[in-house]
Amino acid sequence: MSPKAYCLFETPIGACGIAWLEAADSGSPPVVVLVQLPEATAQATESRIARKAGSKQPSVPPQGIAEIIGKIRKHLQGEVQDFRYIAVELDGVAPFARLVYEAARKIPAGQTRTYGEIANIVGQPKAAQEVGQALSKNPVPIIVPCHRVAAAGGKPGGFSAHGGRTKFKLLALEGASVNLQLFP
Repeated sequence: MSPKAYCLFETPIGACGIAWLEAADSGSPPVVVLVQLPEATAQATESRIARKAGSKQPSVPPQGIAEIIGKIRKHLQGEVQDFRYIAVELDGVAPFARLVYEAARKIPAGQTRTYGEIANIVGQPKAAQEVGQALSKNPVPIIVPCHRVAAAGGKPGGFSAHGGRTKFKLLALEGASVNLQLFP
């Protein structure tokens, strides 16, 4: 794989970013390594994705990444997409977090699970807090739909995207039953 490249793209909820690794051979598709949800400004979003990607300049996305960008845009316009089969590279992610991300990727759009339910799914029923910590470090939100995981009692739980309401917006776009009163 070659070094990470990134680009910014506009969506209905603001500028997002994506970073990828391109395969050394042209026959393999690029692999997503980061997704950045909107920050307060497009410049802040770009600054964060560039820093995380370790790249100084945006790149033109290859065809495979352009298709993923199209899917993300459609999803954020309310046309729910399936991201389960998008290849992601999770270098440096701990084994427990990988299990959590795999479990989260299996949650259908429009549904939610609790941190405790994910802990049970990964075989560590007392690790709900650790599930939350793993999801808070999710490098590829939307592709790994951490927004579909909530705290017990229907509370939203943490979500690191700018503005705090992104989790609600994503769940509402997907048709999930969410209680607006629970979201600040």
